[in-house]
Amino acid sequence: MKAIIPVAGAGTKLRPHTYTQPKALIPLAGKTVLSIIVDQLYEAGINDFIFILGYLGDKIQDYIKAKYPQLNCHFIYQNERNGTAYAVDLAKEIIGSDEEVFIVLGDTIAEYNVKEVIEAPFSMLGLKKVDDPRNFGVAEIDEKGVITRVVEKPAIPKSNLALVGIYKIKETSLLFSCIKRIIEKGDRTLEEFSLTDALECMIQRGAHFKFFKVQSWFDCGKKETLLESNATLLKKFGGKVAGIENFENTIIIPPVSIGEGCDIRNSVIGPNVSIGEHTILNYTIVKESIIGSYSKLYDVVLDDSLIGSDTGIKGETRSLNIGDNTDIDLG
Repeated sequence: MKAIIPVAGAGTKLRPHTYTQPKALIPLAGKTVLSIIVDQLYEAGINDFIFILGYLGDKIQDYIKAKYPQLNCHFIYQNERNGTAYAVDLAKEIIGSDEEVFIVLGDTIAEYNVKEVIEAPFSMLGLKKVDDPRNFGVAEIDEKGVITRVVEKPAIPKSNLALVGIYKIKETSLLFSCIKRIIEKGDRTLEEFSLTDALECMIQRGAHFKFFKVQSWFDCGKKETLLESNATLLKKFGGKVAGIENFENTIIIPPVSIGEGCDIRNSVIGPNVSIGEHTILNYTIVKESIIGSYSKLYDVVLDDSLIGSDTGIKGETRSLNIGDNTDIDLG
């Protein structure tokens, strides 16, 4: 089985951070969005990965090669952003005709029994009940738990079961045949070739899909929900603080994750704070925030803030959303 992870999106809702950093590499609870996904699949026994890359794809490729040298990885660049079905289709030459695939969208973090899904004898789709399903792919199921229909962003949903972006596909040849069909016919949904439409084509052609419900589904698409996800995952992972013995006159309020090589003095950190590697903080109070690597914060109070890497901030209390390579003096 191979895993396909599309990570070609530009992450426009997380700008300015995604101008210089792929959304998949934004720090989250001491990891990155992408590393949480890869770790889940690798720990469940998947060693072959196909990454569909786009904007800033070289950073993702470098990150994966450095962090996961033990994996068998393929990197495919998507030159045109034509939707999830188009992205998955780029992997067809690497997938065997009868080889199962496990597809996880590159911004999808969820809690579920990965090994159980991998070992299931049929295709499976991850589902989660949502209050407003109009912004998601939606699945309809029968009394036997079989998925009878899937629709991408329906105006009038007939179900509140949203597709979370996790798919285990057994009928791989049929998947690629359906993707080819919708691309050749130009069948776009909201101007894109949707993977949901390809799955519906498979269902119409007799594919048998069951579902699994995810326990938690973490939204990493915008600042507010990313910070909420960071807090929840810090509580789950417990946080990890490197070099705490060297932090002078500093109070740590768990859960907190602090990367290697940080210099922190005269500060209060936490709760629910993630700080990247080699960041300097002095006379600073930070809570409910994410701070990137190689940043410098002096005499500032931050709450509900998302701070990019290689950033300098000095002065006053604020709630901030600042991208990489920025210098700000709030004095």
